[in-house]
Amino acid sequence: MRPAIFEPQQIIEAGLALQAEGRSITGFALRNRVGGGNPGRLKQIWDEYLSSQTEVTAEPVAELPVEVAEEVKAVSSALAERISQLAAELNDKAVRAAERRVAEITRAAGEQTAQAERELADAAQTVDDLEETLDTLRDEHNTTLVALEESRGKEQSQAVELAQLRERLAATEKQLGESKEVVEQHRQQQAELQKRLDAAENKLAEAITRHTAELQGVREQHTGEIKELKAQHARSESDLQKRLDDAGKTASTELNTRQTALDKALKEATEARESKAAMTGELKALKAHNEQLATLLAGKTEAEKKPQKRL
Repeated sequence: MRPAIFEPQQIIEAGLALQAEGRSITGFALRNRVGGGNPGRLKQIWDEYLSSQTEVTAEPVAELPVEVAEEVKAVSSALAERISQLAAELNDKAVRAAERRVAEITRAAGEQTAQAERELADAAQTVDDLEETLDTLRDEHNTTLVALEESRGKEQSQAVELAQLRERLAATEKQLGESKEVVEQHRQQQAELQKRLDAAENKLAEAITRHTAELQGVREQHTGEIKELKAQHARSESDLQKRLDDAGKTASTELNTRQTALDKALKEATEARESKAAMTGELKALKAHNEQLATLLAGKTEAEKKPQKRL
């Protein structure tokens, strides 16, 4: 048997509080007041308390002395008629007392019936409250189950998304590594092209300087030859004209040759500059692409951390 949780004094105090409020004192009313317990036990303790307050202690009756008893026996015959009369009166009083007792019992039964009806009403109200609480708990349980299913679905979706993000992250890291290799190759190519461009520019400068000096020498030589031819013109105009034509052709041929070499050097320098510009553009594009990949990688890493915290 489970031990009592509430002491009798607590139950009596709860009954007195209900009595002070003018409320019916039932087992369920006491149960609601103290916060628990068996309604039958609570009502029993309260009834015992009420009985203890109304109980009258019977005092012992002293026996008659021997002399009085003998005197009673002596006068018994004289008092027989009186005793009969008293017996009739006592019988009448007993009948009336029995009637009063029946009335009291009937009244007590009525009170007990009313008390039982009040207890039944309190019990019905308690049952209704418990059923309402049970319905609320069931609704909360169903809501919790639905939320749990939704949470499981979200966790599965997040797990799939996390796996996809990891795959994309691995692919991005691989692509970033390949891009770094390509950038390094382009840097090496750019350095090589820069060296070639510097060498071509140096050669161009040397060629321009050399060709300028040679052209200056040719001009000076041609000037001297022309002067010499003019001096010899008087001796032989035809010979001078021939030599002048030969010198002009030679100078024209040399000029064409040197101009061709100069144009070639300029073309090589231009091509080297264009190659450098193209490699510079490619390098800038690769740098921008690498920055985009780094930004994407940072975003993927942050996205991967967030689902792990939820889990």
